Amino acid sequence: MLISGLYGGLAALLVMVLAIRVSLARRAKCIDLGDGGDADMLRCIRAHANAAEYVPLALALMLLLELSATNATTLHVFGIWLIVARSAHAIGASLDDTPNPARAAGAILTWLLILSMAAQLLWRYCLDR
Repeated sequence: MLISGLYGGLAALLVMVLAIRVSLARRAKCIDLGDGGDADMLRCIRAHANAAEYVPLALALMLLLELSATNATTLHVFGIWLIVARSAHAIGASLDDTPNPARAAGAILTWLLILSMAAQLLWRYCLDR
């Protein structure tokens, strides 16, 4: 079994929790489409959408690293980093309209993770030439 599969499964659960939150909020607020001008609804939608935007890229990079024989410890560090970063962002994005440390940390950690994995892939590519 691929290590990236473990973190893909965990990330999928996180994205589904966020999707369910959107559906429950839509039902409670009687909003079928969009955010209906409701700030709480918009936060739920954006927390889910942000995860849906960043998680696939991170997982694709992780899979490419795994397929290029990156060691297991490094892959687990990247996987844990992904889950922690995306969870922090989701929690922070759900709190209120004001900037908060969890949301900022989640975003920055996600960017650093993607940059780290991309740099490692590019480094490996250059070394193999």
